[in-house]
Amino acid sequence: MTRRRTPAPPREDVLAAAMDMIAERGLEKLTMAGLGREVGMSSGHLLYYFHSKDELLLQTLEWSEGRLGAERGRLLARPGTARERLSAYVDLYVPDGHRDPHWTLWLEVWNRSQNADDEARARQAAIEGAWHRDLVALIAEGVSRGEFRPVDADRFAARLRALLDGFSIHVAIGLRGTDRDQVLAHVREFVEQGLAATS
Repeated sequence: MTRRRTPAPPREDVLAAAMDMIAERGLEKLTMAGLGREVGMSSGHLLYYFHSKDELLLQTLEWSEGRLGAERGRLLARPGTARERLSAYVDLYVPDGHRDPHWTLWLEVWNRSQNADDEARARQAAIEGAWHRDLVALIAEGVSRGEFRPVDADRFAARLRALLDGFSIHVAIGLRGTDRDQVLAHVREFVEQGLAATS
């Protein structure tokens, strides 16, 4: 009598389950064996598909970023001023709070990237590049409409994202004195000082 093989769940189901485990239990509780139990696969079967935990984490981050990217695209395409859409971009960028699962995963993947190969590092750079290009285009649009003062959009976007990254890390790790509302206030002030159009 031959045993029927249970088909592996679709890749997206595995990545969604990994993200759910990070959200519910924290990254330190995400193991290949635990994830395998969640999706009905052995840890060896998972390793066959993902080759390593580092690759699983990077693919989970790419999957999560794909969803955020789609949401970002909707926000940036909606009607309204460039200033309103910039505020929506910032709101999407900053973590919801301490242990935000997307940022927890982002921090872990970047920490592991010190030993990553060139291909993995290029994939991480692609994630960052998408956020940067969208921000540059938004700032350039605001400048062209006269909503923002004339600035080098690429340079201003680099500085704004550095500010967002630094503050977002503080929020994600729960550093005292930098909750989400305080961070958003700091960013609004920076944007106002840097982009306010002169009358």
